[in-house]
Amino acid sequence: MKIESQTLDDHQVRIIVEADPGPFEAAKQRAARRLAQKTKIPGFRPGKAPYSVILRHLGEELIIDEAIELLVKDLYPQVIDESGIEPYGPGSLKEIKSVDPPTFEFVVPLRAAVELGDYKSVRVPYEVKKITDQDIDAVIADLQERYAIIEPVDRPAQHGDLVFVQVSGERVNPSDGQDVELATRTPLTVLIPREDQQENPDQWPYPALPRQLLGAKSRETRSFEYTFPPDTPYKSLAGVEARFHVEIEAVKSRTLLELNDEFATTVSEFSSLEELRDKIRQGLERQAIEEYHEDYDEAVLDKIIELSTIKYPPQMLEIELDTVVNRLQERLQRQNSDIEVYLKARQMDMPSLREELKPIAEKRLKRTLVLLEVSKSEGIEVDAEELQEETTRTIDSLARILPQKEARKLTRRETISDLAGSISVDMLIKRTLEKLRDIARGSSGEVELSQADVTKQTD
Repeated sequence: MKIESQTLDDHQVRIIVEADPGPFEAAKQRAARRLAQKTKIPGFRPGKAPYSVILRHLGEELIIDEAIELLVKDLYPQVIDESGIEPYGPGSLKEIKSVDPPTFEFVVPLRAAVELGDYKSVRVPYEVKKITDQDIDAVIADLQERYAIIEPVDRPAQHGDLVFVQVSGERVNPSDGQDVELATRTPLTVLIPREDQQENPDQWPYPALPRQLLGAKSRETRSFEYTFPPDTPYKSLAGVEARFHVEIEAVKSRTLLELNDEFATTVSEFSSLEELRDKIRQGLERQAIEEYHEDYDEAVLDKIIELSTIKYPPQMLEIELDTVVNRLQERLQRQNSDIEVYLKARQMDMPSLREELKPIAEKRLKRTLVLLEVSKSEGIEVDAEELQEETTRTIDSLARILPQKEARKLTRRETISDLAGSISVDMLIKRTLEKLRDIARGSSGEVELSQADVTKQTD
């Protein structure tokens, strides 16, 4: 058997294989017997007719096609072994170049290869946001708002009140074919901001409406005109002149709870306001660190990717792209929508969507490949006992929230194996990110010199 290989630009290998005549002739004999098992040949039991009779009855072309299938199945493992390549996945038979001698062209995707740059020289300033008393005050104020005492009042609406209304609206100058009505007696609860508070930019139908209701009384109707700006979140209404009619149904006051220890026991499990503030600070600090690490880790990885050479076959990117699309579908389902509605709204088809999402998939794939290579370089591993404990915890958590029928699937061996594999990768990536974070901060536990540092010392 003769083998010639050529590495392609897309990290695949083209392999030309010329098989020996002997195995091909044997494959033709096997193919004939196999076909004869499925064909009635007069005068012979299934599979018992001699080769020459089968050849006359079925024709050489059919036998050769079957023989090639058998030969390729036998040859392929030998080809991979003798060529010395590390395939990412199954190759494909691209062309039958000849049957005399039998010559085939395979294209085989290669396992991803990452040549790390000098990642230990990467430095990124590390500056987590400091949590201030003002940040804690803002959380406390939000709790006050959420736990405010709401009572009906027989007076004009004031700052801080809730106003219950019915909103109707129409276009002032509709174009031909446009609907005049924008809203018809739509129920709405409007919070009038306190004097020291900003308008809510997400207020429907527009941010200034709440303060326009100052002084309004129950059973009163007010009318307002408003032109939607170009940057309105309601894109279809940009530039539209509208008139809104607001019927006031009720006005209710909101009394904020006094800030003391009793407030702490009302809104939390803590017995004092000081303890509540301490817990809020801890939570904000933890949240600030987690959010900062997401951006910080991305910045570090971007620098390492720039320094590295990353090669992968197109099949690997397609699988990553499948993951990105599936996550989009899951997110749409949580929003009570689906991918078909999404595509229709955006006036695009699935191939166009996949092309749009390809840069996201490429970035995800490069990040994962670099992280896994760094984990190897740093000797980072996941302890088997830790993995078992984390897998057990995850299964227990899932069993509590999944329907009983779905929860029973968690006990299947293949499910546990798949889950453990996913958790293992997550744990490995988490630890690798922590290591890179230390390196980029210049605070790695080990006293390590980057290649750049070594070069400076030897100059």
